[in-house]
Amino acid sequence: MRFDLLKILLVDDNQHMRLLLTEILRALGVRRIYEAVDGAEALRMMREIEMDLVMTDLTMGPLDGIDFVNLLRNSPDSPAPFAPVIMITGHSTMRRVAEARDAGVNEFLAKPVTARGVIHRINLLIEHPRPFIRCAGYFGPDRRRRPDPAFTGPWRRQGDPGVEEAMY
Repeated sequence: MRFDLLKILLVDDNQHMRLLLTEILRALGVRRIYEAVDGAEALRMMREIEMDLVMTDLTMGPLDGIDFVNLLRNSPDSPAPFAPVIMITGHSTMRRVAEARDAGVNEFLAKPVTARGVIHRINLLIEHPRPFIRCAGYFGPDRRRRPDPAFTGPWRRQGDPGVEEAMY
């Protein structure tokens, strides 16, 4: 993989975390790393520079990671609604993971961040990209990660006609 060709945007209000991620990415060979301190600054930067990947923290102010991804995916003036996003956080409860997933995050990385974790998530984005889905209330990568061989119908989402609660 040619990491040296990637343009990656790091969005985090913590300078030490941005520095750690920068060092990990540089060790992988990434040379074009951009930094933003919050989601609003990230959106401004993405209007000027086409990014290949965004790595964002979940908890920031005034625009946190979830709000940033929601705007990136759904705003009519979004600079890159299809940009791959890795959400990084120390708050990896199931509720927060579900919020990130439902906002349209491609991958989730829990702190403490390791080089192995970063490499794994980037490889997943590049080697196993998921198609984007647009439906009522959601736009982003397909949230289904694996096929269900027992599934036989056209609907797979809770609340769809014929879908039973037990499937989820």
